[in-house]
Amino acid sequence: MSAATTRSRTPDRLCAEAVDLARSAAEEAAAPGVVGEHAGLVSEGDRVATHYFECKELGYRGWRWAVTVARASRAKIVTLDEVVLLPGPDALLAPEWVPWSERLRPGDMGPGDLLPTDAEDLRLEPGFSGEDEPAPNAAVSHDMAELVEAEDAEVTAGVPANLPIAPMRGSIAAVAEELGMRRARILSRYGLHSAADRWEETYGPKTAMAQAAPASCVSCGFLSPIGGSLGQAFGVCANEFSPADGRVVSLSYGCGGHSEAAVMPTPPRPAPPVIDETRVDHFPLRPSPDSGSVPVTADETSAELGHS
Repeated sequence: MSAATTRSRTPDRLCAEAVDLARSAAEEAAAPGVVGEHAGLVSEGDRVATHYFECKELGYRGWRWAVTVARASRAKIVTLDEVVLLPGPDALLAPEWVPWSERLRPGDMGPGDLLPTDAEDLRLEPGFSGEDEPAPNAAVSHDMAELVEAEDAEVTAGVPANLPIAPMRGSIAAVAEELGMRRARILSRYGLHSAADRWEETYGPKTAMAQAAPASCVSCGFLSPIGGSLGQAFGVCANEFSPADGRVVSLSYGCGGHSEAAVMPTPPRPAPPVIDETRVDHFPLRPSPDSGSVPVTADETSAELGHS
């Protein structure tokens, strides 16, 4: 039988009359003065009913104290089953809980905040440390080298007619085009230094975010290297939760979204100094006035020695 059918039954007479018993139980469980008027009765089954009382406690608008009473078969004594505080139809409820990983939005991170990176984060993959052999389909594998040599033996020396004529391989123009330098003008040394100064001022090691970071960007998996001479000191951040996402950052910059922030040990704090050598202690050369004599300063002592 469904719950709707069960609750539509006529409540047991003795359970329905046990209002005082239900109120006493609610007042015992609640704070004094927060149990209001009787707000209704619902039949929960055979000889089982729930009494509802208004809740006057601040912050619980629309909530009700629910006291369930029951009676055994052929018994005339009603007993207490449970007392709970339940939300009513128009109760004020907290918003549905959302995990922090879904609540976090780009720009929420501040100086000192740490964003642990999941071990199975799809945005990261293991880097090549040089200890393992390359994959069979890697460009540096022995099998791929043999395959390339076999294909080169079958390639003709002529340029396909349907392709534009490219600079001759090995020529200065070909090398310039491959390096991205086949333009009318490129950045000068002054232009490179000016750009580096601007980038380091915004996303450099002296910013508040970098000072509170657990590590620098040079060891972060979200750092995407850039080419050219600036690549020796800068890269592009690819962490969407970092305040520097999509920006050129210094390798010495850092934030709480470091890919290894969850596994990095906390750096030890240096112990406080035992002797403070920066403080000057002033003390009289003679006893203080409390002892019955007038203290003499170092200047007065020098004057006395000069007259003697």
